[in-house]
Amino acid sequence: MNKILLVEDDISLIDGLKYSLRKQEFDVEVVRTVEDAKKQLIYIDRYDLIILDVTLPDGTGFDICERVRKRNKYIPIIFLTASDEEVNVIRGLDCGGDDYVTKPFKLGELFSRIRALQRRASMSTKDTMTVLECGDISIDLLGSSVFLKGKIIELTNAEYRLLCLLVKNVNRVVSREYILHELWDDTGNYVDDNTLSVYIRRLREKIEIDASHPQHLITVRGFGYKWKEVEI
Repeated sequence: MNKILLVEDDISLIDGLKYSLRKQEFDVEVVRTVEDAKKQLIYIDRYDLIILDVTLPDGTGFDICERVRKRNKYIPIIFLTASDEEVNVIRGLDCGGDDYVTKPFKLGELFSRIRALQRRASMSTKDTMTVLECGDISIDLLGSSVFLKGKIIELTNAEYRLLCLLVKNVNRVVSREYILHELWDDTGNYVDDNTLSVYIRRLREKIEIDASHPQHLITVRGFGYKWKEVEI
């Protein structure tokens, strides 16, 4: 049984989520404050996924996420947010979140995203390559580190996975639909397309000399994106 840490302070939502998640055969542990969540960090490796509310009585889920990532780079994290404003989405992704769900949400949407994150986590453990090199980009798959012209680039988990997918398909057009299918839900029914746009923009800001005139991550209008190999 997969174990989920739920960090949420809304009692009515907690009761409904606990019941529904357990019906889906998840073992759920609940904490209601940032302080209590911090106490669980020493046990972080026993959880398979974390669901974080953004707004908590004594702080925010962003702070918890940042602390989690210092201890565990791989555990999937989903944010629950009452607002889908882009600033909150960006902050959640930048601090290490993998996905977000806007309240009120349908349980089917949440379950679909949980399953998608579980599949991705499972797939990452099966990758037999250790280093992925493409022109001036080098990716250490074991260490989850990215180097551009020999200098390390700090990426969030979501940006890292997107980069790996694009680089593995170097010089080929990858459709938005394919990216969403690979990185989120199998059917694409519950994916917010805006999230991908945020990932693309933030990734360009970190890897391109001029994000408005990209050399690596090229937009192919009407189709999707292409990773172009740039020689050293």
